[in-house]
Parts: sequence; structure tokens; C-alpha cells
Amino acid sequence: MTDPRAITMLPGVQEDFATFEYDGSILYNVTLPGGSAQIGLAVSLTGNATVGLTTDGSQVEGVLVKVADDGFCTVQNLGFCVMPAGNAASLTIGKRIVGAVNASSAGGYIREVNTATAAELGRCAHTIVDPSTATAVVVELD
Repeated sequence: MTDPRAITMLPGVQEDFATFEYDGSILYNVTLPGGSAQIGLAVSLTGNATVGLTTDGSQVEGVLVKVADDGFCTVQNLGFCVMPAGNAASLTIGKRIVGAVNASSAGGYIREVNTATAAELGRCAHTIVDPSTATAVVVELD
């Protein structure tokens, strides 16, 4: 029998969720799991209690888990999760994250904070735990 302590499964641990309105960067689609093609992407606050996909250097609120047709969505904002890294993103264990974009300049991605950029230091949050797979970076939301 496999020793269960030998299997690391962090996503799903200590999860917490919040409901927000979503902006025009998030699209509802009844035919897709979770209600959107953007499920699993990183989101930032874009207005009062409103989230949208991250932009480069933006503060990350959490990861999008469900989108409803009433203009509201569910965001995981605490615990361990996976998020995709942005285009050519630097990813180092223990570093804090900010928003990023992909190769097509689409939002919803992450990268490690650039500590030489003062504005990013004020927006960085959460911690990179396992960057070994760029499409599924394990992050601790805190």
C-alpha cells in the first residue's frame, strides 16, 4: 500500500471562496464547465466588489472557479490552487505573485513579482509553491 504521506496534493487544502460581480473581461457561456472558458484563470479587483482577468503587474485576488449568468462569479481567494503562468514568466518557489498576460496579451495569468519595480511590491500577494508546470503553477493564496 502506498504511504499517503508520500503523495503531495496541495490544491484543495484550506480553500475559501468569495462571490464578486465580474467585468467584461470574463465571459459567461452556459455550455462550458463552470460557465466560462476562463475558469482557472487569475482575477484581480477591477472595481467595487468586481473582478476581471489579471493584467500585467496587477494584484491577484484569486482564481476564477465559477461564472453565473446573473453577472456574479465565485473566486477562490484562500488556500492552495493552480494558476497558469504568463508569457515567459519568471517563477521561483517562495516568491510573491502579480498578474501577467499570455503570448496573445490576454489576461488571467501570473508571474513572480519584479522586486525592482516599486509599484509591484505594493500589489504582490500570495506565494509560489510549485512552479514546475507553467500551465499549472501551485500557489498558496493567503
